[in-house]
Amino acid sequence: MAILALLSPAPNHGFALKQQYDELLGQEREVKAAQVYSTLARLERDGYCAGMGFEKGTAADRRMFAITDTGVSTVQQWIRTPSIPGGRPSEVFSKVILAIVAGEDGDAVLDAHRELYLTRMREVTARRHEADPIRRLAGDYELAHLRADLEWIDIAGTRLSRLENEL
Repeated sequence: MAILALLSPAPNHGFALKQQYDELLGQEREVKAAQVYSTLARLERDGYCAGMGFEKGTAADRRMFAITDTGVSTVQQWIRTPSIPGGRPSEVFSKVILAIVAGEDGDAVLDAHRELYLTRMREVTARRHEADPIRRLAGDYELAHLRADLEWIDIAGTRLSRLENEL
C-alpha cells in the first residue's frame, strides 16, 4: 500500500519510489529496491497501477508507473480504515504520512484511529473489572498501550499542518 500511495500524486519509477519511501518511512521499516520492483510488478499485474513507458533523458532505462482508478480507491480505503489497536504503531504513522502524500485528510485518519482506540479502551475496561488477576494485568498492559497511542495521535494532530507544508 505504501508504494501505491506514493504513486498517487504522479507517475514515477521504482528508483524514485524507493528514495521517497526511504525518506518518508525508512526509519520505521526498511525496504529493498528489489521489493519495490517486485511490488510494482504485482500491482501492475493486479490492475492497481499501469506501466507508462520509460523515463527519457536518464542514463538507465527507468520504467514509469501510474496509479489506476482501482489503485486510487484501494489506497483511499486502506488509508481511511483504522489499524487494529495493538497493531504496530508504525502502521498508523505510515497511514498519516501517506494520507498527506496522497492528498487525503490526515486529520480524518487520526480521528478514525482515535475513535477506534477509545472504543477499544471502553471494551477492555469493562472486561477488566470481572477478570481474573492474569487477565486484569493483560488488560492493564493493553490500556497502557492504547493511552500511549492516543497521546501520540493527539501530538500528531497538532503537527499535521506543519507536516503537510513540508511534504
